[in-house]
Amino acid sequence: MRPIASIHSKTTVPASGRLEAPLLLALAAGLFVSGCQKSAADSAPGASAPAVPVQVQIAPAVKIPETTEYLSILKSRHSASINPQVEGQITRIFVKSGDRVEAGTLLLQIDPLKQEATVNSQEASRAAQEANLRYAKISLERAQKLFDAGVISKQELDNAQTGYDAALAQVKAIDEQVRQQRVELHYYSVAAPRDGIVGDIPVRVGDRVTVSTLLTTVDEPGALEAYIYVPADRAKNLKLGLPVRILDNNNRTGIDARISFVSPQVDTDTQTVLAKAIFENGKAKLRIAQQMSTQITWGVHDGPVIPVLAVQRINGQFFAFVAVNEGKGTVARQKPLKLGDTVGNDFVVLDGLKAGDHVITSGTQFLQDGTPVTEQIQNKAQSNPGR
Repeated sequence: MRPIASIHSKTTVPASGRLEAPLLLALAAGLFVSGCQKSAADSAPGASAPAVPVQVQIAPAVKIPETTEYLSILKSRHSASINPQVEGQITRIFVKSGDRVEAGTLLLQIDPLKQEATVNSQEASRAAQEANLRYAKISLERAQKLFDAGVISKQELDNAQTGYDAALAQVKAIDEQVRQQRVELHYYSVAAPRDGIVGDIPVRVGDRVTVSTLLTTVDEPGALEAYIYVPADRAKNLKLGLPVRILDNNNRTGIDARISFVSPQVDTDTQTVLAKAIFENGKAKLRIAQQMSTQITWGVHDGPVIPVLAVQRINGQFFAFVAVNEGKGTVARQKPLKLGDTVGNDFVVLDGLKAGDHVITSGTQFLQDGTPVTEQIQNKAQSNPGR
């Protein structure tokens, strides 16, 4: 028998295939190493990110006034409120609101008929008393002659003298009553107490008025007085001479004055202390009884300011970017701020910034905390060309 030869299965690889396999493996390994290196490079902060050019302004230290605004009421130092001194019905009104009048000009007339009747009655009583006085005088003269002749006693002469003295006293008393009633009759004609301009006249002909009824006002143009009501807890800082500014509607400009009066008492209802400031009302720009915002300056201190445009607001919190040199380079750092009032085009910084910090004023929308930056120093005039 022929021996059976063992048969083995064997795959034959072409020569070209044996060269391509190692090449593919090497290429894959190269790509893997390159990807790892790129990932490591991307993970290194600032290793390859380009610096962002930004404009920077150095935060200055300026004189910052410490101020507080309060509501004040303007009152005239030359204003008269006209109330009647008698009761009665208005029969005539001689002026209208806005008229310029002189002192003594008749404004209104209250019906005087009842008072005139009282005066006439008093004058009639005086006439009767004067007749009694004349009779008492004649009786005294007759008694004096009879006493000198020895016809009557000294007691009868004294009785005649007493009668005359009593009649004389009664005439003087009724004279005073007539004078008083005539003076009161004068009050039924209401006149201007000073030169000025007639204000509103809330009453009409036919109205019945009392001594508490406001008839009108007479205001003389000139200085006004701001009545400022300061909370009691701040009243300890009030003193004469403190600067005050009456602000206009935009709360930007106004009229300057100084505290001229501080009340020694606290109002029990409002728990405020009254302070007054006198100022000139040029060209009558302000009105009596007008409510105005009034700014009191308590003092001045040095502090930093920041341009309004450099401030960002996120969820009610204010932030700003500051360029900080951290040794390896300059980066933008986002800092929270506590801001005060505005001074021109700047915010007063109460906390979060100090004088000398490099505040980034441009390109903040492209920045994040830690972004590399290159600074271009910007002076105040450049940042606020309109100032």
